[in-house]
This record gives sequence, structure tokens and C-alpha cells, in this order.
Amino acid sequence: MSADDYLIEVHSSLAQVDGVLWNELLQLQDVPTPFMRHEYLCSLQDSESAVARTGWALQVITLRQGPRLCAACALYVKSHSYGEYVFDWSWAEAYQRHGLDYYPKAVIAVPFTPVPGSRLLARNDRDRQALLEAALAHCRQLGLSSLHLLFGSPDDLRAAESAGMMQRQTVQFHWQRQSADGQTPARDFDDFLGRLNQEKRKKIRQERRKVADSGVRFQVLQGPDITESDWDFFYRCYERTYLEHGHQPYLRRAFFQLQAQLQPASWLMFVALRQDRPIASSLIGLQVAQQPSGGAPRRTAYGRYWGALERVDCLHFEACYYQPLAWCISNGYDSFEGGAQGEHKMARALLPVATHSAHWLAHPAFADAVQQFLEREDQGLDRYLEDLQGRNPYRRGGPPGEGR
Repeated sequence: MSADDYLIEVHSSLAQVDGVLWNELLQLQDVPTPFMRHEYLCSLQDSESAVARTGWALQVITLRQGPRLCAACALYVKSHSYGEYVFDWSWAEAYQRHGLDYYPKAVIAVPFTPVPGSRLLARNDRDRQALLEAALAHCRQLGLSSLHLLFGSPDDLRAAESAGMMQRQTVQFHWQRQSADGQTPARDFDDFLGRLNQEKRKKIRQERRKVADSGVRFQVLQGPDITESDWDFFYRCYERTYLEHGHQPYLRRAFFQLQAQLQPASWLMFVALRQDRPIASSLIGLQVAQQPSGGAPRRTAYGRYWGALERVDCLHFEACYYQPLAWCISNGYDSFEGGAQGEHKMARALLPVATHSAHWLAHPAFADAVQQFLEREDQGLDRYLEDLQGRNPYRRGGPPGEGR
């Protein structure tokens, strides 16, 4: 079908869209991440981790002018709200109480990946706006209850606001190398600790000592150095941790096998060993992105997955925060994003950051009710962020080495 001077197409597979063109488009965005690369999204589908059977029916919307790919997005038609990390369960329950169907709905998101970044891939603002309007029209045509753009970039959110979509904020916790405490970047982990207040510094040292005293040491593997047996061990840990909490893991073993083949440079693995025997593992995403201004590339690490075969006190903190932070500091990384939720991350010097989503509901009365809900929620979130800022773990004044 066509609208204006675009050819608008809807595909059921990423394989129907040229991967080189998709990735070239991604690199033009304000916040590209490795999780929106063609290889990553294909791995989710090809491994059957995010497919119609698991409640993620992919609809790839593309806009073209002749052979030129102008814009594209991955839209999923969903039969549930799992794996999204922007919670709308209460909205679904309200629909049900009134005898209405909330599902199926649509999300423009990366499945199981609460990493902020560009979702509407476009060459310019006009193409981006046309892409979002095409997505909304597609949802209306399918008779879906709603469309949700999750963890979008600033460019995405401006397009959503122009389209009349409602805005919502959530909170994550990120570490920033530059200006986190108003000082020059930390030289090493000890220097980093010296910048924290005494209570937080003491707590981190105690937690790290517990892990070390238990006889645990860490092996760090990056990119192609991660072998097939390392991936197998990681998946055993990842799967075990999900099963212990009474859930099946979102991602299948085949997903990680594909990532090892298609995006090896995007991954960093920490393996915990005790008596030279691996007992736990964490997996971190990596990106080195060129800056549009031509400055130094921005290096970002993303906390993603972890699991353990044995219980060791404080091992989760060591594997998922302290080891990655020490690595980021040593390797000149600019930021470490700790994932969704988790106020406890503030004690590890990951500071609160607002993340954003946008929402359209087809039912006018429910749209009005949700808008009122979001206004109240936003006021509460502003107070929450203000309270969190008052609990900043960094020291107030004085040289960074004082009081270690």
C-alpha cells in the first residue's frame, strides 16, 4: 500500500528486509544500540525466543521511496505484557473489568531488553513521523487496543508527541564515567570507591570481601574469546536462575548461539570460578558508537543477564556490578547501564535516570483515564526522583581520596 510518496510495506520477518540497509539506517539515529541491529532482532526471531507462539508476532514496517529505505521499525503484536518492563497490567485489568479486550496490543520495542535507544529508524524527522503514522494506521486496521513505544530515544518521543501519543516516565540506574561526582574520571576501582561516602564505600568493600573470602575469582572473556563451551556454561547458569524463580527463561539457547556467530564483538562475559571450577556467570552488552560531531567514540556497557549454579553471599553484586564497573573504568567506558528497576543499584553508584515510553489507546474513554493516571504517576515520579537525588552515594566536597 502507499501513502503520500512512500511505499509502505509490512513484513512478517526481518529476513525480508536487507540487513545492511537496516543497520545503515540504525547508525543515523540519535541513540543507536546493538540491540536494534538486524542481527540481534533476527536472532530473537530465528531462535523462536520472540515469535507468535511466545506472544511476540513480528510486523516489520518499512517506508521506501523507490529502492531507498527511508524508515523502518520492528512492531510486535502481543497477547500478554511479559518481557516489556514498562508495566501496563493495571490497564489490562481495567479493560477486563469492563468486558473489553486489551489483548492483542502492539509494542514498538526490543523484546526482553529494557535498554533506552532508537526504535523508529528514519533518515529524517519527516520520515520518522510518517513511519509512526503508518504504525498507528496499521494498528487501527488490525483492530488492536493500543500501541506502546517502549524506551524510545528523544527523536522517537518527539515524533510520538506530534502524533498525539501519551508520554510516560520510568526510572533506571546508570553509572556515568564523566561528571558523575563533578570530578575527573576515576583512575581505577579504588579511586572510584574513594569518591563514595563512607557508608557506601564500606558496604561495597565488605560485599567484595565476602566473595573473595569464599575463594571466588573471576575470568573475563570478550568477543571471540568466548568459546562455545563458555556460552554453554553461561546458558546453564541463566536457565537455572530463571527456573529457581519458577519461570521459564525468555531466551533460548539458540539465541546465544546465533549471537556468538553474528555479533561476537557485542558481548563481554564474567565467569566466577571457585577452586578453578566455574560456578556463575554474567553477560554484558558492549557498544562503541561514533559521535555525529566527529568526537571520540562513546563507549557504553549494558548489564544484561546472569545466573549461578551455587549460592555465594554477595556474588550477584560482584558479578553484575563490581566486576563490570571495574572493567569499564579500566577500559575507558563512558557509561554502564544497569537495566530495569532496582533502587539497590544506587548503593553501587548507579544513579537514577528517567527513561521514556509513549502510548496510544484506541478506546477514547480509556485513553482519557490513562492520561489522568499518567499525570498523577508523573507527579509521584518527580517526587521519587527528587528523593533519590537526595541519597546520592558520592561524597560531598573534599578531595576524592579523603577518608578512605
